[in-house]
Amino acid sequence: MLLNLIAFSVIFTIFSIIIFGQVQRTLYSHADEELLLFKERLTNNMFDNEAAGFRPQLGNEGQNKVFPPKDKKENPNPRITVIHWGYGGKIVNKDEIGTLFYENYLQDYQLDKTKIDEITTTTINDLYDFRYILFKDTNNQDDIAYTQLLINVDAEQTIISNFERLVIICSIIFTILSISASFILSKKMMKPIIQSWNKQAEFVENASHELRTPLTIIQNKLELLLTSPNERIADKFENIALSLSETRRLSKLTSDLLTLARADSSETELTLQTVDVDAFVRKVCAPYQEIAESQEKHFWLNLKCPINIKVDETRFHQLLVILLDNALKYTSESDSIGVKTYVDDHKAVIEVTDTGIGIKEKNLPYIFDRFYREDKARSRETGGVGLGLSIAQWIVEKHKGSIKAVKNKNKGTTFIIKLQK
Repeated sequence: MLLNLIAFSVIFTIFSIIIFGQVQRTLYSHADEELLLFKERLTNNMFDNEAAGFRPQLGNEGQNKVFPPKDKKENPNPRITVIHWGYGGKIVNKDEIGTLFYENYLQDYQLDKTKIDEITTTTINDLYDFRYILFKDTNNQDDIAYTQLLINVDAEQTIISNFERLVIICSIIFTILSISASFILSKKMMKPIIQSWNKQAEFVENASHELRTPLTIIQNKLELLLTSPNERIADKFENIALSLSETRRLSKLTSDLLTLARADSSETELTLQTVDVDAFVRKVCAPYQEIAESQEKHFWLNLKCPINIKVDETRFHQLLVILLDNALKYTSESDSIGVKTYVDDHKAVIEVTDTGIGIKEKNLPYIFDRFYREDKARSRETGGVGLGLSIAQWIVEKHKGSIKAVKNKNKGTTFIIKLQK
């Protein structure tokens, strides 16, 4: 949040400085051009009062206004006031400036020689703002040492002051908005990080638990075998069989964990091949039909998807195996397991349905979470660790498809998979 706030504040500050500087330069540019032009004309003796016929006039504020009598294009800005400074630092053209203007504004005005030939801003009597340029007089035959050109910029200064106030107010408002935006953005940015952290912690905890259980069983059984080294294998058949079962379970678990780890790191690349949906599904389901018959379960097929799709055969086979394994695990005698295929909206649809114990509707959003098991005790009996459906979801998403589970009206669950052609 602090970094976002600093970033926003720096951006707004730089933006405000640039805009304010541009506005200030733009407003003063015309007045500065007039001063430089007037200086050039005076330097070239274009506005010598006697030679060119200039006549000083006193304006409303007593300012010296100079008008050439002939060419209107040569008219200087009437806001410009010409001040001649003598060698003693006194104003020598009081009469041309006007008594009223001099007494009211310039009587205490001091000559500043620090900025010669530079356009500078000054304030007279703390009321009126002027831009001026001071330069040395090139005529050595008169008593004028410096000439100063003043132009009133009250209007420009008012605009700049108002704009400065507006920029400050907007900066304060945007700073407050930056704080709010920083807080909201930081909160949103941290939310998936926190969720990922929690999932990772939960994943490590569950993986450790699942790995520890078979390892403990294997260790106990092997230690038990060591207590009777003279016994025959036939006498310890149950212990050996259980150890082998847990070893297979451990091997499958580590394989699933490796698959998910590669999925998270995007290391696994698919090798896409064109397959016939119905033929492939029939081939994968063939051994499961025999298993279902041996368990006195009804296995049926309804294949109506005579199209080809591009899939990774290994992963597609793994996907169907995961769903069929789940169907067999969570169904009892006389239950039915079925696979249905059809085409919907130019997509291949595969449904794996069963009439088993089913999944509670409130638990359906979580069944694809890693290590999620609706009934942990029953899953322990069937050997499930809650990784199969996570892998199934990854396989489907890797093929840019979708998978969802729905509760059957009567009994059991149906998994619906949709894949692009």
